[in-house]
Amino acid sequence: MDDSNLNRIRLLDIFRGIAILGTLGTNIWIFANLGDVSYIFTFDHYDWWNSWNHFLRIFTLSMVNGKLLGLLAIMFGIGLELKYQKSLRKGRLWPGIYLWTSIFLLIEGFLHFTFVMEYDILMAYAISAIIVAFIVKAGKKTIKRSMAFIGGIHFLLILTVSAGVLAGQVSGGFSGDSQEITAIYRDGTWMDQIQYRITNFLSLRSEAIFSIPFNIFWFLAGVLLMRDGAFADDEQGRYTRKRMLMFGLCVGIPLNLLLFVPGGTFDFPVRYLFAPILSIGYMGLISYITDKWKAFGLWCILEKVGKMSLSCYVLQNVLCSIIFYGWGLGVGALESSLLTLLFWGVVSFMQLLFVLLWLHYFKSGPMEAWRKLMTRLD
Repeated sequence: MDDSNLNRIRLLDIFRGIAILGTLGTNIWIFANLGDVSYIFTFDHYDWWNSWNHFLRIFTLSMVNGKLLGLLAIMFGIGLELKYQKSLRKGRLWPGIYLWTSIFLLIEGFLHFTFVMEYDILMAYAISAIIVAFIVKAGKKTIKRSMAFIGGIHFLLILTVSAGVLAGQVSGGFSGDSQEITAIYRDGTWMDQIQYRITNFLSLRSEAIFSIPFNIFWFLAGVLLMRDGAFADDEQGRYTRKRMLMFGLCVGIPLNLLLFVPGGTFDFPVRYLFAPILSIGYMGLISYITDKWKAFGLWCILEKVGKMSLSCYVLQNVLCSIIFYGWGLGVGALESSLLTLLFWGVVSFMQLLFVLLWLHYFKSGPMEAWRKLMTRLD
């Protein structure tokens, strides 16, 4: 990569770093409540007008739930496009080795699902990446048509699920018996939790399968943003990012605040339709702030987190398992939303320290090492 791309790459790594730390802002509620996924929705525990705890939780989720996943999906598409352009420059077969890296990611995701967390995103990302890898070869027109087709499928899925919510057919118990799940994570051993994940593999992977059209759409959106020069360090790039800022925040914030409507009516539209709009706004906002305060030291740290994004994603889930689950410190079943957010900050800070320490001695993260090997093979 030539020197003219350094600022762009730095910005992309900052995006990844913020997305990884922000993803924990959603998952922390699942960990803190011992695997009870209902805490990231509003089917239950939604009387925010009577409870400061519920208000704080729902407000936080309205700003992070799905938004950082949307940002990660866009970033994954940008990374895919960079690899595709590299293969063109070097005259190499595409997707070629990229298929093997995606298959390897699928295996990593399965191991992460089995041994760490049942709501792993890596498996769905790997499958989505394999599909998108073939679409990007066909040109911008085909990419846009594919986005229209897959976006339509995703939209219909969300409408169907939302109609089920309104009809009372979908509720907070959609993920299983919450009391049985919390008992496993409160009282069970690590092996009990592994057995639970493997035994209930299909039901626990239902959201991952459900999210594949979502991922494909936003992977392709990332590809188009990259091709249109949205992150270039020039006037056109800054203009595009300013438009992303204005559109994403002005449209995305009101739509995502619909999470405050009680009963779970907008839970799925907010997470799977409206969240990425706010993700685009966040990208524009981060770009604006980093341009305005370039010397701010935190950017360098977040950039390092972005370079170790896979390692940090797995690490934060391992740390939370140790902190909250019964086989570890057993801090789970927190009643305080403020305390839950405090743990989000503590785990994030631990990751920042880990990244700084690791990169002081090594050039890449422990889970990024195989990617360097694949790059050499490529």
